[in-house]
Amino acid sequence: MQWFSAMLGRFDRLLGMRNVNYALSVVSLLALLASYAAGQATSRAQVDPGTATTSFESCRPGALGETPVGTLTALEGRVEVVGSHARTGSQSLRLFGGEASAVELLLAVPAESPLELGFWAERWTARGPFQFTVEAFVGDWTLVHDGADALRVGARFLSEVRATVPTGATRLRFRCVSPPDTGVLIDDLELVSPSPMRLQATRAEYPVLPILVGNLWNPVARLDLEVAGTEGALELTEVTVSIDAASQSLVSRVALFRGPAALDYRDPRAVLVDEQRFGGAASVENDAISFEGRAVLGRGTTSFWVAVELAEEVSLEQSVTVSIQAARVSGVQHIPDGADDVTSQRLGVALRNPGDDGSRAFRIPGLVTTNEGTLIAVYDVRWKGWGDLPGDIDVGMMRSTDRGDTWEPQRIVMDMGGDGGPESRGDGVGDPAILVDRQTNTIHVIATWSHGNRAWNGSGPGTAPEETGQLMLVSSRDDGVTWSEPRNLTEDVKPPEWSYLLQGPGRGITAHDGTLVFPAQYQLSPAEGRMPHSTVLLSRDRGVTWTVGEGAKANTTEAAVVETVDGVYMLNMRDNRGGSRSVYTSEDPLAGWTEHSTSRHALREPVCMASLIHVGREIDGKADGRLIFSNPDVERGPRRRMSLQSSVDHGATWLPATVRLDDGASAGYSCLTMIDAKTVGILYEGSRAHMTFQRIPLTELFR
Repeated sequence: MQWFSAMLGRFDRLLGMRNVNYALSVVSLLALLASYAAGQATSRAQVDPGTATTSFESCRPGALGETPVGTLTALEGRVEVVGSHARTGSQSLRLFGGEASAVELLLAVPAESPLELGFWAERWTARGPFQFTVEAFVGDWTLVHDGADALRVGARFLSEVRATVPTGATRLRFRCVSPPDTGVLIDDLELVSPSPMRLQATRAEYPVLPILVGNLWNPVARLDLEVAGTEGALELTEVTVSIDAASQSLVSRVALFRGPAALDYRDPRAVLVDEQRFGGAASVENDAISFEGRAVLGRGTTSFWVAVELAEEVSLEQSVTVSIQAARVSGVQHIPDGADDVTSQRLGVALRNPGDDGSRAFRIPGLVTTNEGTLIAVYDVRWKGWGDLPGDIDVGMMRSTDRGDTWEPQRIVMDMGGDGGPESRGDGVGDPAILVDRQTNTIHVIATWSHGNRAWNGSGPGTAPEETGQLMLVSSRDDGVTWSEPRNLTEDVKPPEWSYLLQGPGRGITAHDGTLVFPAQYQLSPAEGRMPHSTVLLSRDRGVTWTVGEGAKANTTEAAVVETVDGVYMLNMRDNRGGSRSVYTSEDPLAGWTEHSTSRHALREPVCMASLIHVGREIDGKADGRLIFSNPDVERGPRRRMSLQSSVDHGATWLPATVRLDDGASAGYSCLTMIDAKTVGILYEGSRAHMTFQRIPLTELFR
């Protein structure tokens, strides 16, 4: 009668609650007994006693409740099922920080024998104090896992937890202590009865991933080996791959690495290291390559990445195709499911990666093509780490005069110092936007300077550096070879009552009449809730003076701007409501904007910056109606599946086919430019480099 003991435990807690009437508690106990007895009949019929799993999809976000493993009840602190982070599915269980938080899992089926508990966890801070424990109730609480030192800090559920639940256990208790606004996420929880290990599934996966010049190893395919059972051992001893004939001249070596199913975009090269390599690196001499080694497989899914090293002479228009043919596990050869669903991987350039020029991170791409055909890339150089302003951040710039095949060394074009002591918070300047004045070939870069905490959360009313973020502009009149000193536009363009005014980021345009236009965004006053709005910055005198436009829509921020027909501007906006882009148009941005017919349904987004260009305007200044849009093509995070979409009617409709560039998770910002009349270029925050550059023929977008 283990379930009866569990009900008595629940009754004890009811009696211990404040302000609960005793008679009501008795009635509650009887109701619980009846419902639980009825539930046992269905639970034992519906739940496989060998394996019970949950990724918390059955719970309502913000609440707890029934799962296939059992019933979740909050005991103390704040515990919720959240829909903003997940390892699989769309939800996970979060124990929030700030105080002790605990949740109880009443098992759907009490443990009639020892069970193996497994789940994936994500710790949200390295700061202390930190505790994380799992206990089982068998007449009393028994510790089964102490994760204080075991859980890894970082996104994407880096820690797999395994523990033994003793016979007779009816409940599990998860408890966390951590600083405010941190805590622990739990996903893919399972309880498994002891059984012999067996290979349950062998799969070949081919996510779209760029193969990058500048990266030593580039993943092209993934082998997933799914093992069930808890007792014994299975061992991978051989994997055979095939490389097609057209790809062989592009690849010098192929290797196999053990690694996670999802690679870490913050340090793209961290997993593909010699310590995780299976077998040796094989030179490409024919179409079949075998890797031999020994790798013990644990319960669950173990992933291996096939990666290639590029030859010295390649073209960015080329692609590489590698397929996984077979895997030998404990003496038995298996043909993977999906082995023939091969993806040809497009080439590109790893323009910036952590550690380049001594910087720990790079973000926020901007890209233009000058009148001379030179590519100018700008971005944040985040010297100390991944975080946004305020911080030690400068604006970096790189040039290419050969369509992006090679790039000149990085130069810093905007640096506001950082010598003002701790109160300056690094004097960072970032989130750049760039445009080319088509009439003069002058290049303008605009960015925001945070003197102290004067960025998104700390900027306030006023115009002085000590009060609000500063709008800074630098220019080049020699095709990006030299750059001016920064010029402060803040007093000229920012209404003092606003909390913040900043650029795009990304890129601006030159309109048909010569007007220079940057996308922009602002926050209203604190009294108005600091509500953000997308807008534009205009200059009708070659960048001498600038004017800020009207706000297009509340609760929108980073935007992209194009001129459709002459004199009509389209503003394509990041919308904090999530799910899709907001699109507005205007014939006079100083007077107001009108909602476009495609707004909030045509282009999906996971709340992220995006890029938009008008092909004809980019090539010869004339409207041809062809638009190209880039962003992570998903409705919710994590940001992934960087893609291009196209329109032939000024954005009234969008063609159904997309060009996928990078399926991996990433920070997701991008910027487009026309390299020539037949080729579009993109600089984006990818899964395989902090700044990825690629070229795409227009024939792939407009067939």
